[in-house]
Amino acid sequence: MPRWSRTRRQLFLFLVVFSLLLLSSIVHDERTIRTREASTAQPSFPTHFVAETFDDLDWSKACTTVRSYRAKWSPAAERRRQHQSREEGCDVFSGRWVHDNSSHPLYEEASCPYMSDQLACRKHGRPDEEYQRWRWQPHGCNLNKWNATEMLEKLRGIRLMFVGDSLNRGQWISMVCMVQSAIPDGKKSMTPNAALTIFRAEEYDATIEFYWAPLLVESNSDDPVNHRLNDRIIRPDVLGKHAAQWEKADILVFNSYLWWRSGPKIKLLWKPDDDGICQEANGPDAMKLAIGLHPP
Repeated sequence: MPRWSRTRRQLFLFLVVFSLLLLSSIVHDERTIRTREASTAQPSFPTHFVAETFDDLDWSKACTTVRSYRAKWSPAAERRRQHQSREEGCDVFSGRWVHDNSSHPLYEEASCPYMSDQLACRKHGRPDEEYQRWRWQPHGCNLNKWNATEMLEKLRGIRLMFVGDSLNRGQWISMVCMVQSAIPDGKKSMTPNAALTIFRAEEYDATIEFYWAPLLVESNSDDPVNHRLNDRIIRPDVLGKHAAQWEKADILVFNSYLWWRSGPKIKLLWKPDDDGICQEANGPDAMKLAIGLHPP
């Protein structure tokens, strides 16, 4: 076997030393990052988040000129995504509602101490109960029968967060009411504030939270109290303020009625210093922008 030349030996040694230095640098950087994360309570944003906020922005004067927005997305790509979803297994999004007298309702409104007056249908005079006896039946497969203790075990050590408007708040309170009966008194609590409400299951080290962000990105509807407006304006590429709340969550559930409401289109404010020039889009196109399904 021919011997290596002196030049090749030197190159080999250089590569070995360079690799060791590179590995050492990576390990050092990782330790530095972990140390910083442990020493600060402030969240570190992923690089694709725009972290700027506009708390001093006068939304009422933000859009003086409105232009039409044309969506940039491919129907063919959407069909491919749906096809891939069906190929991966049971498509839980394809099914029908079936009447179920044996296992539903999953909880009684009056027995849930966390039920809000806004969502208490029976308390405010709804006479029928049949709306509580419907369950979702996917085509071609079955969902497991609901079990509160099993769900809590799955949520052990987990931070589950619902994000959206009052539609998702209803989903959140239903989840809380369905699991709370399996938790002893003194081992559960609710901590509300203006935008974020947290239900804690202490023995499971789990939280089920709701965060008010009705259009997901920053908007003129972000005030959890004063948000009933005729015109909805969003910053489609500004996510930092809200993302700071859900960055550390393990499971996120996004939902918002406002994308689907009838009425005026949603206005898109890209830059506050654009001389009041905004675009406007229908709800589904604005939603695709907000959650990144098609580019601006």
